Amino acid sequence: MSRIASNRPRGTVITFSARETRHKVRLGGGVEVWSMCAIDALGVAAMLDQDVQVTSCDPVGGRRITVAFTGGSARWEPEEAVVFVGRRAGEGPAADVCCEALNFFADRSTAELWTRRHPEFPGRIISQDEALVIGARTFGPLLADD
Repeated sequence: MSRIASNRPRGTVITFSARETRHKVRLGGGVEVWSMCAIDALGVAAMLDQDVQVTSCDPVGGRRITVAFTGGSARWEPEEAVVFVGRRAGEGPAADVCCEALNFFADRSTAELWTRRHPEFPGRIISQDEALVIGARTFGPLLADD
């Protein structure tokens, strides 16, 4: 969610970043955009109702992670990739308290290492399926016709 969200009405969510982040989303037609965090990136396919490819990197070792959405299914590489969800203590826009902590990891061991190095972000490691559900529930309804 973009820092712009802090200047918008309460409840406004912006998943894309004007600046490069570690989370890149390739939309239909080859357009590439940057997403603020792993969960934002995972929600784009549901939000836009289209196939997308998410590319990120493990913040510990830099290993590439991809999630390809095709026909409503997601294929992860590496297959053992996980997501960490957490937040910094305090109040404020998600961009300020969550985005640094919502990351892809190549495997559980690198996620565990990152959590030990970053105690300022309490949270938990979640499965691919849970990460997909959170992304779809958070961003899927945003552009849906009421």
